[in-house]
Amino acid sequence: MLTRRDLLRTSAAAALAPALSLPALAQDTRPGLLGPRQIAAAGYIYGLPLVMNYGVMFDQVLDPKSGQWKAPFNTVHNEARLFTWQDSSIVTPNSDTPYSLAWLDLLAEPVVVSVPAVDPTRYVSVQFVDGNTYNYGYAGSRTTGNGAGHYMVVGPRWFGPTPPGIDRVFRSSTFFSLVIFRTQLFDAADLDKVKTVQAGYQARPLSTFLGTGEPKPAEHFRYPAFSKERFDKEFFAYLDFALRAAPPRPEERWIREQLKRIGVGPGRSFRVHEMPVEEQAEILAGLQEGQQRLEEAVAAIGTDVNGWRVGSVFGDAEFYHGDWKLRAAAAKLGIYGNDAAEAVYPATRTDKDGQPLDGAKHRYTLTFAKDALPPVNAFWSVTMYDGTTQLLVKNPIDRYLINSPMLPTLKTNPDGSVTLYIQKDTPGADKESNWLPAPDGPIYLVMRLYWPKTGTPSILPAGKGTWQPPGIVRVA
Repeated sequence: MLTRRDLLRTSAAAALAPALSLPALAQDTRPGLLGPRQIAAAGYIYGLPLVMNYGVMFDQVLDPKSGQWKAPFNTVHNEARLFTWQDSSIVTPNSDTPYSLAWLDLLAEPVVVSVPAVDPTRYVSVQFVDGNTYNYGYAGSRTTGNGAGHYMVVGPRWFGPTPPGIDRVFRSSTFFSLVIFRTQLFDAADLDKVKTVQAGYQARPLSTFLGTGEPKPAEHFRYPAFSKERFDKEFFAYLDFALRAAPPRPEERWIREQLKRIGVGPGRSFRVHEMPVEEQAEILAGLQEGQQRLEEAVAAIGTDVNGWRVGSVFGDAEFYHGDWKLRAAAAKLGIYGNDAAEAVYPATRTDKDGQPLDGAKHRYTLTFAKDALPPVNAFWSVTMYDGTTQLLVKNPIDRYLINSPMLPTLKTNPDGSVTLYIQKDTPGADKESNWLPAPDGPIYLVMRLYWPKTGTPSILPAGKGTWQPPGIVRVA
């Protein structure tokens, strides 16, 4: 049986282990001896991804008035556009591939996700991510190719047969799951072709796919209204619900038992206002302690490479192997990120000298040497975010990133290198093609390297590869 020390010890991604191991919350390792403060601290770190995921699901599926609503369950919603500063439901949103999204309800029966055949020169990715924020499967260019396919997604307690016509079965660890379709857009004139690809994405209950009758009805939960303003105050109430849709895995049994002691989990009902005042104060202190530890973990993610943090923090349940702090840090950095084999995300808040990036005070440049662009099989991008909110930045030219499809429009230097100008004001008409508009304040930059090459040079393994992102230079 796993002990508390086993459960909270970092064991995923050896390169990150020294920075991300979770210190013991008490000296005694026997279950059942932690106080409310220690349980709250561990519970916050363990539960943050589940609560964040529920918040996104509530906005996109359950609340048509949220402003971020997409579609009902088991329905593909296509975004035939790129994300902008007005999209605030998800932090660090990706704005270089039009998205299609489908939230799956797996309570009653499996759902079949279908994709059309796609031109082999166009990168597509279908990411299956569950309520635990585990990437439990992929389809698309890298994994299954660009041919048509039918993929059956089953819930954690489904053990039925695989019917004919199904190419692969993926198992979600929760009863609700998200499917993220990414379709490469080459340029503005290519948008209609992307729409054609998106029209071929489908999500159908198994009974509908087989033509055997009406979809089976599911007994739904009573969904609590989600509010960002009440996130901290109601955190454990949200987690209480999220756990009902997430049957425990073996490595979760200890932390689930601890959470029951403060009234969180299936068969429980977290009511902090009914607790003694002293216990309420303990839980509040534990939440603050968990938040502090997580902020420290986020700051330590990855390896420093020319001022960029490069690491691999997204994966399936086996990747995390019970490392709740790594999972929470990944969600906080950018929930629903890809596995390293699909994409690597160098990120930075500092220049090459370690000084904070601030668009209100400085101008910057980022230069890729000739023949030293990011080595990818698909494409790469550099995206600008507000350093405080981690959302896209409103700007006069509606440009939120610079990516490899834009290379023909970028100006090169005499030596063949390419320089990007990172600043809040235009660098001038002669350089505006290479301008990445910055906020009037703290800056957060993220590179995305889709389907990174594995030969030489390569960014893989993340943080130790033979290709390194160039440092950001402050203009004197």
